Amino acid sequence: MKEIRIKPKKLVGDIVVPPSKSLSHRAIISASLTKGESIINNVDLSDDVVATIDAMTSLGAKISVHNKTLTINGIYSDKFFKAPDEVFFDCNESGSTLRFIIPISLLFDNKKTFSGDGRLGKRPLDPYYKMFEKQGIKYSAVTDKVNLMIDGKLKSGDFEVEGDISSQFVTGLLFTLPLLDEESTITVHGELESKNYVDLTLHVLEQFGIKIENQNYEKFIIPPNQEYKPCTFDLEGDYSQAAFFYAANFLGSDINIKGLNENTTQGDKEIVNLVKILESDKKDITVDGSNCPDIIPIFTIMAAFSAGKHIKIENIARLRLKESDRIEAVTEGLKILGADIKAGESYIEVNGVKSLKGGKVSSFKDHRIAMSFAICSIKCTEDVIITNPMCVSKSYPDFFEDLKSLGADISEE
Repeated sequence: MKEIRIKPKKLVGDIVVPPSKSLSHRAIISASLTKGESIINNVDLSDDVVATIDAMTSLGAKISVHNKTLTINGIYSDKFFKAPDEVFFDCNESGSTLRFIIPISLLFDNKKTFSGDGRLGKRPLDPYYKMFEKQGIKYSAVTDKVNLMIDGKLKSGDFEVEGDISSQFVTGLLFTLPLLDEESTITVHGELESKNYVDLTLHVLEQFGIKIENQNYEKFIIPPNQEYKPCTFDLEGDYSQAAFFYAANFLGSDINIKGLNENTTQGDKEIVNLVKILESDKKDITVDGSNCPDIIPIFTIMAAFSAGKHIKIENIARLRLKESDRIEAVTEGLKILGADIKAGESYIEVNGVKSLKGGKVSSFKDHRIAMSFAICSIKCTEDVIITNPMCVSKSYPDFFEDLKSLGADISEE
């Protein structure tokens, strides 16, 4: 399917939000590091989640799927387990898979090769390169591509991470260091962005019996020789996906959103507050997007329809390093549709209007951009055509089918 056409239409009905992709990665990895059998319930096999399943299978985990349930026998279930001499990881376009699995792969003294697709090669890995050099781990990498070869094993010690690049480096180390034979520390330099993702990691690790001392997100102390304990883990609904339905309601739809945990540690629950801000009487609004980058594209759509309001979204430079340059993608698309919008290196600025006109926009082969413009169609005066729409399979394969179940008028071009 190269293009889809969506007619402007109010959406009505019930929707069960798909499970959290962030929690899925973390639960699958943790279960794969146990000495026994774990059950992960309510799994959605998006492209990113499949990449993590394949990665942990490559390391020796036994993973089977039945309906939406994974049964995982961990790597260490067999006391005679020996990692293969050479391991190949295809991370597809999943930044989480790449950054989480790199340190985990270093639990074993063998050769490993990482590859990936799309813009994954533009995601920085410098903190790991510095770690390799400090520990004498051999590696080779290709600029702007995922073609990383590593030969060596990680040793416990003191690790340093810059807080403004990505919390994924902290998470990758938090998975790995408890299994080493001496105490380790992670020191974060500067403010740690996306703290909520680290909270998710710590929550999952706790469920699997791993203990970490968090000193105000500035330092993490990791006791050695810990064991991941098998468990049953129920995945909750994903607020980053729910954000599209919150936005649809903001644009006049009537959707009953189900499957969410109101007490979640997911940072993207911020969408609930962002809706309230746009619905308030405030005319001049400034939002810090540093801790909820995944919902910024759809929030920008909402802002574009906030007639009479001026909205500035700041501290979002990292959006330029996602599956697309999301600042450019959402700005360019909204301009085509008639929005009053401009952007800089790390911000987007919008003057809200009553409606947009419709037209043809590119998904930039980015799942969150495709889904954002699909929701945008609700309040346009003409049809919205989206190119390369099936990139939604990266995180939400059934997205367009779910929209149809709510009454969306979608046709293939």
